[in-house]
Amino acid sequence: MTSPEPFRDPVRAAEATIDRVGRDIALAIPVGIGKPNSLVNALYGLAAADRGLKLRIYTGLSLVRPRYKSDLERRFVAPLLERLFGTWPDLAYAEAMRRGKLPDNIEVHEFFLQAGQWLSNDAMQQSYASLSYSHVAAHLMRCGVNVMAQLVAPQPNGATTHISLSSNPDIALDLKGYIDARRKSGQPVAVAVELNANLPYMPGVAEVPRADLDIVLDPAARHFDLFAPPKEPVTLADYAMALHAATLVKDGGTLQIGIGSFADALTHALILRHTQNARFRELLIKLGEPPAADAELGPFAQGLYGSSEMLVDGFLALRRAGVLKRRVETAGQRALVHAGFFLGNRAFYDELKAMPPAELQEIVMTAISYTNTLGGDRAAKIEQRRDARFINTALVVTLLGAASADQLEDGRVISGIGGQGDFVTMAHELPDARSIIAVRATRSGPRGKPTSNVVWRHANASMPRQLRDIFVTEYGIADVRGRSDREVAEAMLAIADSRFHAELQQEATKIGKLTASFRLSTAAGDNRPERITEALGAARREGLLPLFPLGTEMTDVEQALIPTLGALKQAGSTDLARMLWRGAQSPTQPGAEHSAMVRLGLAKPASWKETAMRALVLGAMRSKR
Repeated sequence: MTSPEPFRDPVRAAEATIDRVGRDIALAIPVGIGKPNSLVNALYGLAAADRGLKLRIYTGLSLVRPRYKSDLERRFVAPLLERLFGTWPDLAYAEAMRRGKLPDNIEVHEFFLQAGQWLSNDAMQQSYASLSYSHVAAHLMRCGVNVMAQLVAPQPNGATTHISLSSNPDIALDLKGYIDARRKSGQPVAVAVELNANLPYMPGVAEVPRADLDIVLDPAARHFDLFAPPKEPVTLADYAMALHAATLVKDGGTLQIGIGSFADALTHALILRHTQNARFRELLIKLGEPPAADAELGPFAQGLYGSSEMLVDGFLALRRAGVLKRRVETAGQRALVHAGFFLGNRAFYDELKAMPPAELQEIVMTAISYTNTLGGDRAAKIEQRRDARFINTALVVTLLGAASADQLEDGRVISGIGGQGDFVTMAHELPDARSIIAVRATRSGPRGKPTSNVVWRHANASMPRQLRDIFVTEYGIADVRGRSDREVAEAMLAIADSRFHAELQQEATKIGKLTASFRLSTAAGDNRPERITEALGAARREGLLPLFPLGTEMTDVEQALIPTLGALKQAGSTDLARMLWRGAQSPTQPGAEHSAMVRLGLAKPASWKETAMRALVLGAMRSKR
């Protein structure tokens, strides 16, 4: 096969794709940033204009810009999103689904949703398919996909012999045999790519010869910016969970982590353990939960190897700090980390692009069947993944050890199971491996009322209790693998918020899972947020536990506004009235107050509404002092 001549116009590339496979298109596109937005939007536009053209889209994690729920939220978020996303184009099919305007001849099927963005969208909730990540490729084969389209990185030196699957070799590599079989049997198939030079060029198995491609789009317009979600602020509860979890990570072992504030906190805790060991131990003592006898507290002499479906900036930070340094041999290549896809902020993408080739070679982007299963060379994977710690989060856990990470009680999907089930299962198959599920002990309900995330029962379980292993909250660790129901309930109660102990214990006792004589320890009776603040507050104030441990694109003014806007969001009517009164008592003060008003466009209110909004923000700022 010869390398196809690139198209410069997305519509022409879309038309060529239709010419190749026909008018019934089953389109597979990757999760996250690997979507070829220009090409997909062109295919969508052709199908929307011609109802005789059938388009079925199979994907996950269709990224959309957040919607503003209030004018104040718009004032804060809009300038930030403009900086972060730049020229990234919205996905036409996602916007149509948001508006409830998807044409009848177009279907969208997602196996993983952008967290919280689709809770109230009936169409997306109805078309969601619950799949473990390792099962996606087989699902696409059963669906008969005939177009595989992806955003790819061109060779940086101007050569045109190869492209890199970059952020998403995850499913593409697992579909190669299927594509080859369709070609051999004469069934219509198209591998279509869109070049984007903003993607890091990942070498090794992520590289594909251009001769293997059918359609290449190299847009005449400037290649669009990559979707770069902002960092979430790390709470003290995140840090408390992370410090506990860091004692479970074995030197010389294997690490899997995800994305989000807890993953950032865990990364920082592991770095503290390695680089500021005395302070790490001091923080554990302050938390008041004595580490287990077999806890790992020392620096990393041998270091860790990463094996994760997702490459996150935490792995790069661990590498820089000398924690991620155990290398494994695979197919003649030394790897510090294997991963299936990546998504992150702009600094993360820039760091990968600037990394010297020899160092980049050790970050191996590969198939999801490699990272999420023991299939293939099982013996080699077992050797590589020694002392594995698969660390993920859940929304809710039950007193008997089931966990829900993807759904609300009413069945609505927040995100998806992704690879969590794969890693939990693998933890039980690998020698000396553990699955660690972190869950915040409480969440804020309506009007800021605390609600327990440790519950007696929950309607949905993404991890059944027969796979229970280790749970971590800000109040400690519950090692429940192989334990009896009584022992599990006792251990889970000990890491629940003490305000909910009586109710939970009553439920478990009533059904006979706890004895009437059971009593929690005195220490567990002090499982309250104030305890965490007292233990870690000073470290926060001195900068040892920063709000954004891995950096942020937010300015200092924006960072300072986060707790203020959070307080306004959770405030009840009485609190809002107090804030309004307090903010109206005196004019804006120079310094932080003035900077905040300028950033929100409220320095010179032009209406009574803006005047009231300014008073509310000022009142919330003053209430925080």
